[in-house]
Amino acid sequence: MYAVITTGGKQEKVSQGQVVNVELLNVDEGSDVTFKPILIVDGENVITEGSGLDGASVTGRVVGLAKGPKVVGFKYRSKSRYRRKWGHRQKYSVVEITGISR
Repeated sequence: MYAVITTGGKQEKVSQGQVVNVELLNVDEGSDVTFKPILIVDGENVITEGSGLDGASVTGRVVGLAKGPKVVGFKYRSKSRYRRKWGHRQKYSVVEITGISR
């Protein structure tokens, strides 16, 4: 059984026991979180409509934090001595999926 959840403006395909990186959640490490699924596949049954997903939920536990790759940006204009360099490193919450219920 697997489900497709939406979190942080992105969609993620998850199954029970899987560990995924999601956008940073404002919860403590070790706490439980609940996601709203947009699709559930259970063998041959595929549930996508709203009435079948009303009671459905995907639960997980926050295992820790992770950082993504460093992204470096640079602006340059010739003949004007303009240079600007900046960096960014996205932070993620590491979530272990504990259950999918319909």
